[in-house]
Amino acid sequence: MVTIQESARVRGFSGRDAPSYDAIRKCVHCGFCLPSCPTYRITWRERSSPRGRIWLMKSVAEGRLDLLDPVFAEEMNLCLNCRACEAVCPSGVHYGEILEASRAQLVQHQPRSPRERLFRFVGFRLLLGDMRRFRAANRLLRWYQRSPVRTLVRRSGMLRPLGLQRAEALLPRLADEFVVADGRFYPAENDRRGRVALFVGCIMSTAYSHVHRATIRVLTRNGFDVVLVSGQQCCGALHVHSGEPQLGRQLARRNIDALESPYLDAVIVNAAGCGAMLKEYPQLLRDDHGYAERARAFAAKVRDVLEFLVERGLTAQLGPLPWTVTYQEPCHLAHAQRITQQPRVLLRAIPELRLVEMAESALCCGSAGIYNLLRPDMASALLARKLDNALATGAEAIVSANPGCMLQLEAGLRERGVRLPVLHLVEVLDRAYQASAASSSVALPLD
Repeated sequence: MVTIQESARVRGFSGRDAPSYDAIRKCVHCGFCLPSCPTYRITWRERSSPRGRIWLMKSVAEGRLDLLDPVFAEEMNLCLNCRACEAVCPSGVHYGEILEASRAQLVQHQPRSPRERLFRFVGFRLLLGDMRRFRAANRLLRWYQRSPVRTLVRRSGMLRPLGLQRAEALLPRLADEFVVADGRFYPAENDRRGRVALFVGCIMSTAYSHVHRATIRVLTRNGFDVVLVSGQQCCGALHVHSGEPQLGRQLARRNIDALESPYLDAVIVNAAGCGAMLKEYPQLLRDDHGYAERARAFAAKVRDVLEFLVERGLTAQLGPLPWTVTYQEPCHLAHAQRITQQPRVLLRAIPELRLVEMAESALCCGSAGIYNLLRPDMASALLARKLDNALATGAEAIVSANPGCMLQLEAGLRERGVRLPVLHLVEVLDRAYQASAASSSVALPLD
């Protein structure tokens, strides 16, 4: 049994980001969360379920378990924070909130190796702390992907001892041209219905910039001006989920400063994880007297693009797409934002498109931000389960609505040698509008 040296003991939670004891106590341990929890479904361990982890949190809060107990740290980090448990909890436990606070406590008190400290500094502060540096790093990666250096590096085997083999394999092909929040304006087509800002984000603006362009085309075709408001930063989700709320708050303030405007009808997001984070700025900044009220007003304007299109309605005519697709639900769209029917409404609105539901469509695919890098075994088990369910439908394409999920699914399909497109739902709508303009159906490319 692993023991903790007396000098290293930490009893109870403390400080600004301590989990709320009242929130922890709301759990009545009914067990409704168990079937929805991905890690419980894989391990069948009680401690690896939401109620098991809440029991551990309560034990730490009451001083019966040390904060640095290895079991506590293991379970807080094994959780994917998919929040499927929140969607089925009859007591309304805000599980994501207390999990993230527990991780913040671990980051504050747990000793870190030099390698981990370097990883956190480079990843969270240096790269994700400023989008100019992030794009510069992505330009270097784009050159690497297109040069003979990549082949030489892979053949040399140097990635494995550096611990970068999986990260390199997961890396999507970076776009030839990034989408930058530079103030660019795209006017509405036909009858103008309003003006929106597109949240550009990080990975979406570089690896999936084609999704941004499809989003702009769909919105302008439906009567909305689109602005790429300058000054935007990373949403802060990766920071908050990884126990770095202070860094997340800094980014939240900068995004509010950039995007709050009485001239915008909405802030549109096409990445489920980013949308969930932006909508939770009021909780993140609840104690910030200068930003608390501004955060509430800002969050009230945030809309996922699929949510927004169903709310406002489609005015442009969709063309036929004779495709058979299946839909993979991103956790932070289905569980955190509770957006489940809108994607299906939009898919079913496309003439000739056939939607075949996969089993366990809302079970996490294992991506979960950087979870697939930190917990490759659990992530791989969940990915295999997801791909088995998707392929069993016989669909010609997998449709999703979050870059992390798309990246994970694409990597899994490559590993299996299966050529199957993974498309963002807004891309499918864009193809349907192309079909309408051409007055014919659009072929489904195997990209």
